[in-house]
Amino acid sequence: MKSKPLYHLAQLNLSDAIADLDSPVMADFINNTDRINALAIESPGYVWSLIERPDLEKENRETVFKSKTILANLTVWENRDALFNFVYNTVHKDIMIRKKEWFKKMPKMHMVLWYVPLGHQPTITEAKEKLEYLRLNGESPIAFSFKSEFLPKDIL
Repeated sequence: MKSKPLYHLAQLNLSDAIADLDSPVMADFINNTDRINALAIESPGYVWSLIERPDLEKENRETVFKSKTILANLTVWENRDALFNFVYNTVHKDIMIRKKEWFKKMPKMHMVLWYVPLGHQPTITEAKEKLEYLRLNGESPIAFSFKSEFLPKDIL
């Protein structure tokens, strides 16, 4: 009998917009946001997203990153494969291909993955701490990227 997983995979991805979000330069990105978010929600393995907590998203993003142009995408997925499939095997990749139209090149690592207990909804502060850990310590079961294939058992 297969045991039920005790952990899900959280991810934070930061982007720094080249203009204010209400600028015409950002219009095509903004106009696709709802469609891509809906696709994520409908994707196999999706669990939770910060977009489900709009009360926290803007306040946390602007407070934690001290910027109105930093966008923080924070989601939780059943596992790495589910997230990978959404990112690279859906129309989401078509938006990613165009990121240079809307976002500055990030000078540091701007994406992090980590495991969270089932039912946990990570905060932007928690996610920022994981990203900083990854930047300082490199890939480990505590914080990693798609380059690594850590499993929840690796954090025990």
